[in-house]
Amino acid sequence: MMGLALEAARSCRLVASPNPWVGAVVDTGERQFCGATSPPGGNHAEVNALESAGPLARGADLYTTLEPCAHRGRTGPCTEAIVAAGVARVVVAVEDPDPAVSGRGVAALRESGITVELGVRAAEAAELLAPYLKHRRTGLPWVVLKLAATLDGRIAAPDATSRWITGPEARADVHRLRAESDAVLVGAGTVRADDPALTVRDWQPPTGVAPRTSQPLRVVLGSAPPDARIQPALETGGPLEQVLCELGERGVVQLLVEGGAATAASFHRAGFADHYAVYLAPALFGGDDSRPMFTGAGASTIADLWRGEITAVTRLGSDLRIDLRSRLAGG
Repeated sequence: MMGLALEAARSCRLVASPNPWVGAVVDTGERQFCGATSPPGGNHAEVNALESAGPLARGADLYTTLEPCAHRGRTGPCTEAIVAAGVARVVVAVEDPDPAVSGRGVAALRESGITVELGVRAAEAAELLAPYLKHRRTGLPWVVLKLAATLDGRIAAPDATSRWITGPEARADVHRLRAESDAVLVGAGTVRADDPALTVRDWQPPTGVAPRTSQPLRVVLGSAPPDARIQPALETGGPLEQVLCELGERGVVQLLVEGGAATAASFHRAGFADHYAVYLAPALFGGDDSRPMFTGAGASTIADLWRGEITAVTRLGSDLRIDLRSRLAGG
């Protein structure tokens, strides 16, 4: 049942933010009714599942990937809807760290006489909700640092030409990352050099996944020309932590950093990248005069080498995407 709830959560990944993308299932023993989080202002997953089940929810079990809310925001408390529906048992994957929810939803259900079980498939739910969980715990967005390079770690030729190192499948996958993100950030140098649009264009969500209805916020570190394709954009600057705080306050739960070598290096060295998406093409510049992934000085000794964890390797056409997670990443 929790597997069905996780599938429902994935189906609303692109439309729920800044709310959590949650899935819920009402199980009567004979029938199952699924619900997913509606776009902001709409029903939460639990209410959608309960409305789908109708009177059959009485005495049933409800499975949800995140602790039901017990406070009134743009919608009423999910706990009240669960109690009113007569649900007998609620199974929760992970508790919600949001201060308005944390523990209150579980307590409210138990006080109403409903049996509550916690931690079913918690690791999978926490992985799916990692950006949301970090945002609620720290106020900062989950930062995905995207890098595209040749096998010898180079991103541009000595004359600055760089399009295209990777193939169309890899580029489409980058558009998927954009679709999953609330904001996309580049440095002003990338805007001047490449004039990117940073919109979601070359990727369509799979069947059953609701498509996003708006483009992610576009962010420039520095200033962009008024006629740049990235406009309208948020132009910002200052310490990166201040930038991330500002974006977090704006409701940016996941930030995709697509900047050039200088921007990538600044996020990497500051330890602000939670997840690295590295696209590698089967190509070699074969020298040290082409441009590297990062600018500036790196680790001065092997003891200072940054080490993460490879979480996935995916073939995309003739390219590879290697997913790396910082060992310090919050989730």
